[in-house]
Amino acid sequence: FFKIAFSAELQLDKPAGRVRKFDEPVRIFVETATGPDRRDELAQVVADIRSRVNHLDIAVTSDRRTANFVVRLVSERKLKSTIRALYGNGTAKRIERALNPECLSGIGKDERFRIRRAEVILPVDAGDFTFYDCAYEELLQALGAINDDNSVPWTMFNDDVQMGFFDVYDQYLLNILYDPRINAGMTKDEVDAVLPDILSSARKWVHEANPPQRAESEDRPINRN
Repeated sequence: FFKIAFSAELQLDKPAGRVRKFDEPVRIFVETATGPDRRDELAQVVADIRSRVNHLDIAVTSDRRTANFVVRLVSERKLKSTIRALYGNGTAKRIERALNPECLSGIGKDERFRIRRAEVILPVDAGDFTFYDCAYEELLQALGAINDDNSVPWTMFNDDVQMGFFDVYDQYLLNILYDPRINAGMTKDEVDAVLPDILSSARKWVHEANPPQRAESEDRPINRN
C-alpha cells in the first residue's frame, strides 16, 4: 500500500508523500468519439469497482456539470493527440518519454491532497482485453492508487502485469485507501498507526464481496516477462 499510494508513476509537480483520495462522491462523465461504443462496458467496470470497495460512492453521470471525473473514450490512433490537447505539447512529450502509454490517468488535488478532479483516456479499439485492463487500472489509479511499482508482483499497478479484472489483492489496496480512518494528506507514519485495524476490516469486506470461487480463482495475471 505504501508503494502504490504514496508515490506516482510520473510526478508532474513536487512529490506528494501523502495520501491522495476523493473525500466526496465520485461522479464520472464519459466522453466518446469515434470507434466502438463502450460506454455500457465502462459502466459495468464502474459498478464492479463500486461493489468491491467499501465506503466509495462512485457512479457514472450523464450530467457533465456534476462530474468530477471524466473518462475519454478515443480510438487508439487518437490517444497521443488527446494527451497533447489535454496537457499541452511540453507535458505530453514528458508523458510519452516516461510512460509510452497505451492509456492514461491523471488527478488534480487541492492543498489538503484531496482529489478534486480526475481524468482517464482509454482506447476503445485496441481489443477487449486491453480495454478492460486499461479501464480497471486507470480508473483505480485516478482514485488515488496512482503509482506503478514493479516490485509488487500481485497487483495490476505493475507494468509487467496485465489483468483485465479487479483482483482480490488490488481490492485490499483500494479498501485500505477508502477506509474512513484514512484521510487525504496523511503521512506514512500516520497511516502506519491505524493500519492494523484497517487491514482487519478490509480483509472481512473483501472476503464478503467475493464469492469463494473468485477468491480462489485459477485465473492468474498475465506476466509480460
